[in-house]
Amino acid sequence: MTPKTSLQILKNNKINSVFLKRDVIYDLILPSKLVPNQKYPVLYMNDGQDFDQLGIADILNNFFNKTKKELIYVGIHTTELRLREYGTSYIPDYKGRGDLATNYMQFMISEMVPYILKRFPAYELPSQNTLCGFSLGGLSAMDICWENPHVFSKVGVFSGSFWWRDKSYEEGYSDDLDRIMHNKIKKSSHKNGLKFWFECGTNDEKADRNNNGIIDAIEDTLDLIKELKTKGYTENDIVYLEVDGGEHNFNTWKKVFPEFLSWSQSF
Repeated sequence: MTPKTSLQILKNNKINSVFLKRDVIYDLILPSKLVPNQKYPVLYMNDGQDFDQLGIADILNNFFNKTKKELIYVGIHTTELRLREYGTSYIPDYKGRGDLATNYMQFMISEMVPYILKRFPAYELPSQNTLCGFSLGGLSAMDICWENPHVFSKVGVFSGSFWWRDKSYEEGYSDDLDRIMHNKIKKSSHKNGLKFWFECGTNDEKADRNNNGIIDAIEDTLDLIKELKTKGYTENDIVYLEVDGGEHNFNTWKKVFPEFLSWSQSF
């Protein structure tokens, strides 16, 4: 039996962005009844256009019916500019991709989040704000949270594109020197309050650039976790979920999304 719907689902809303110079579409899910004087945690998601393929409404409805914990969901759609707006702020990759990632970060921090805070009973505390994403959207989520711990405290990355680099193989690419997100963490200090959730599937890809028997998607993520641990983050701050047979697609991500959701609302 399908659980009773306990949500308000408002799809294809618009916010005009000065930073991105376009209208941004977003989907919104609210509790069916907003309790007066009560505030709610917010889950923001990159690649919000994949709402239906991920089964977000059913996942959130099941979560509420099971836990009675309520939240606000904001799914931000991307466009054909995805390869420009997602990536690492301030540092495009070696092909110039991600050249608008700083603009996207500014949109999220200065426009999207304040917009939600102004119009809905959302917590302002970073401890109640989570950002997640898939593949390149996951890299974007990680970068935005790392740069803005005063806004987001929790990040979820599904099959993150942590291979993102500023040098090509032809230019002499090195794992130790040229992965952009890893270098950002190396050059930063510990940022209080951040929590990390990472997922990789053993079938995310087949590439193994150093022929060590570990696919690049997993190795890049595990190496990123090592960098976080050198900055003082512990097992209490980091979750790593490796899905046996998991693939780089919605079927895998929607299966593990409930586990991520439970984690994000457990603090």
